[in-house]
Amino acid sequence: MKQQVTNFGWFYTAIRAMSIIGDRDEVKRQLVWQYTNGRTVSLKEMTRQEYDRCCDDLERKNGYKDQLRKERSATLKLMQKAGIDTSDWNRVNDFCRDPRIAGKEFARLTTDELSQLRRKIRAIDSKGGFTIKAEREAARRPEQPKQQVIIMPYTTGQA
Repeated sequence: MKQQVTNFGWFYTAIRAMSIIGDRDEVKRQLVWQYTNGRTVSLKEMTRQEYDRCCDDLERKNGYKDQLRKERSATLKLMQKAGIDTSDWNRVNDFCRDPRIAGKEFARLTTDELSQLRRKIRAIDSKGGFTIKAEREAARRPEQPKQQVIIMPYTTGQA
């Protein structure tokens, strides 16, 4: 049994990004006709493979994939400068999932959300960065008494 497509958001987002002159519905029908090799004009009747190939091609033509890659790269670079370990995807995702930061995983962020995330990181960095929290935690912990060694000169009375 072929995999059916049930959510067409990816397709309509890619279509919306194109500068279409004329009727969008007609362009949609022509695209579906082209990617199904003339089998249908309905999105609902496309197979998963046809749908994925169509949407990938549309994004490539729009330049969206390149733009997203550049936005992700710039954001990861800024995160790394701010002290977040970008080699560990769990840490990157944990940081991004915080509702005060982005509220979702890094891979799910759009170009606009990545731009907003960079703005937030710069704001945090301008206020002292992520190290302030660590310094506050250290200040809250009671100081342990330090062992001291006192050296006293000892003379035997000979001069």
